[in-house]
Amino acid sequence: MNNVEYKIVVVVRGDLKLSQGKLAVQVAHAAVNCALSAKKNDTDVFKKWYNEGQRKVVVKALNLEELYELKTLAENKDLTTSLITDAGLTEVPAGTITCLGIGPASNAMIDSITGKLSLV
Repeated sequence: MNNVEYKIVVVVRGDLKLSQGKLAVQVAHAAVNCALSAKKNDTDVFKKWYNEGQRKVVVKALNLEELYELKTLAENKDLTTSLITDAGLTEVPAGTITCLGIGPASNAMIDSITGKLSLV
């Protein structure tokens, strides 16, 4: 396998205990939003990430507070972010923030923010 240097990381809230299906959908929302935003606003990084195979990693934060802290750290490094808010039609109340997408960006840049979080 070639050396993959770019990725999107989606951070999900560990305190929500979402079903696997709900979690998958929320992660997909974050990844798609980040990709579309990067394609428009950070074209070079988007192209590198896309051409490498669109690597995505899912990790978990303890709670909403940690999610916001990570969002601030990512934005302070000028990284693309997408905070996902649920419509409330199934498992959680409307307006519940479920996850945060970060990137695409270099592995080193994203790992400096999310590297200590556990994989889902």
